[in-house]
Amino acid sequence: MMERSSDLSRLLRPESIAVVGGSWGRNVVEQCVRMQFDGEIWPVHPKLDEVQGYSCYRSIAELPAAPDATFIGVNRRLTIDIVRELAQEGAGGAVCFASGFSEASAEDEEGIALQEQLLDAAAGMPIIGPNCYGLINYLDGALLWPDQHGGRRVESGVAIITQSSNIAINMTMQRRGLPIAYVMTAGNQAKVSLADMASALLDDERVTAIGLHIEGFGDIAGLQMLAEKAARRRVGIVVIKAGKTEHSQSAMVSHTNSLAGTDAAASALIERLGFARVNSIPSFLESLKLLHCCGPLQNNTIASMSCSGGEASLMADSIGDRPLEYPTLSEEQATALRSALGPMVALANPLDYHTYIWDDIKAMTATFAAMLQTPAAMTFLVIDFPRNDTCDDKSWWVAVEALLAAKDKTGAAVAVLATLPENLPESLAEYLMQKKVPTFGGIEAALDAVVAGSAIGGPDNPSQPLLQSGKSLETTAVLSEYDAKSLLRESGLAVAAAVKVTSIDQAVTASHSTGYPLVIKVSGVTHKTEQGGVVLDVQTEEALREHCAALFSKADELLIEPYFQGAVTEMLVGIIREPDGLFKLTIGAGGVLTELLRDTVSMLLPVSEEAISQKLSELRLSEVLKGYRGQVSADIPSIIESILHLCQWVELNHDDIAEVEINPLLCLSNKTMVVDALITASASLQKKL
Repeated sequence: MMERSSDLSRLLRPESIAVVGGSWGRNVVEQCVRMQFDGEIWPVHPKLDEVQGYSCYRSIAELPAAPDATFIGVNRRLTIDIVRELAQEGAGGAVCFASGFSEASAEDEEGIALQEQLLDAAAGMPIIGPNCYGLINYLDGALLWPDQHGGRRVESGVAIITQSSNIAINMTMQRRGLPIAYVMTAGNQAKVSLADMASALLDDERVTAIGLHIEGFGDIAGLQMLAEKAARRRVGIVVIKAGKTEHSQSAMVSHTNSLAGTDAAASALIERLGFARVNSIPSFLESLKLLHCCGPLQNNTIASMSCSGGEASLMADSIGDRPLEYPTLSEEQATALRSALGPMVALANPLDYHTYIWDDIKAMTATFAAMLQTPAAMTFLVIDFPRNDTCDDKSWWVAVEALLAAKDKTGAAVAVLATLPENLPESLAEYLMQKKVPTFGGIEAALDAVVAGSAIGGPDNPSQPLLQSGKSLETTAVLSEYDAKSLLRESGLAVAAAVKVTSIDQAVTASHSTGYPLVIKVSGVTHKTEQGGVVLDVQTEEALREHCAALFSKADELLIEPYFQGAVTEMLVGIIREPDGLFKLTIGAGGVLTELLRDTVSMLLPVSEEAISQKLSELRLSEVLKGYRGQVSADIPSIIESILHLCQWVELNHDDIAEVEINPLLCLSNKTMVVDALITASASLQKKL
């Protein structure tokens, strides 16, 4: 496990910066000068006399004091030597720009060894990277950054941490009015993890929100500590996670991972931490903008105002599958709107207020204030500004000033939304940012931002440690259905009793204990239904003999089980051990249509009864469980109890479990029953049979 970072405060907010290297070092000094850094700048180069007007030191030993922060822009071997010198001098930390360490291990067998040497050299001193661009502090003008960037000095703003230096550069070039306080690139995270960086940035009260661009989760414990700290400060964290495409794990033989692959575990982790996940860079930046201005939202309700029925329809339709709601207008709102707009306007949310009041600041203020009387979590003024090189935009500014007046009157959260990003002038975005009013370019990104703002905090308690196994499962085996169900029955789950038989006569004898109707299955075969290995609702001995004769041609051993009639539905419950040792629970529609319906939700262990109940309600299947259109309802408390029981059993045996799947979990009106199960486990668990 990655060691916890030492204090990063000197590195992030330095009073002295040392810069080691030639052309890259010269760029860093130039950027510090351009950003008017008012601390000490100490270039270090063995041959140069000065850099950008600053006297050059020949070595680290010649520096007047131990620097707070150092940018090291030399080759990888020399980087190790410089890091060792800095650590011995008591420096505050360093950015290691060089590549060729662990990230290059596939091409260079020395890479991992060199990274270990780098860590030894650093001792207790924090280092960012290696293989990264470094960091920019736009609050104090302190840069350890060797390339162009588009940011400016700010008094407060959001912090962005990425695992891609190029994406970091791109984000600094945004023209959306987003104030960026810090940019950091993580590189290899050899000593300081992305979670350590974000946690250190939370110590700066000028940071209003944090955005993380993550390629992979490494420091799970650090992320949990970060979540607790962010919750205490009420600072929202937004995540854009690379690698969303799902690939099933070839070692898995159940339906679970094909339905909810590793990316589902990433989403479950982000939700568990109380962070918000978005899927595009525009939504990422717009979410940060919303959090900077408004902080996390109280709920998922929105309102919209525009002078066009077409825009109102777009706003209504664009919700799609997003968990957002347009609350209906209250009587108080309707009365005030009618007074402001007259009888010709249809009152609704989204509101088309028409152009009758266009350019009338008094009437527009009254209209907007009426919409804000019973405020939604966020109310949009949809307005696209005209080109200012060929058109006059004075009337559009009237609408903006009316919105600000209505905001001041009501205290509601408002935003300006242009349907086309290019119709949102940067000058408008910057002006409204000073008023704590976010501006959004594009409906989709704006709605994503509200979803993110309302998701911050989440239903789960991030302080509850996640279940994670550090034990390697090098050899595993798939238990037979009979053995898997035996283990689960011994754990206390309600499992359909099965009798193994190797002849038709034994099957007839087994029917005396199971009774009719019954089920016949081939034993030792996965995905039995697809192979014609299951016969349901066998009513007579004659039918039993006939079907057994056919099935014995497919397998040497059959299972005879009771058939449960009147099931409300069938569910899938699966738990998979992820590559990082976390355990992902997936629940959803089960039976033979599992992969066709693809109605599943996922979360990470451990889980609570309340969390399971909440996730069940998110399924499309939930309406069936509750008794769709007057049909019989399932025993939902029993379903929750069965899922929770399985999770607790996995917790007790987690070091030996690779995968568990119940499919189907039969949901009856008065109970639940496990009728098929699969377990992939270590040899030690198999010995318990």
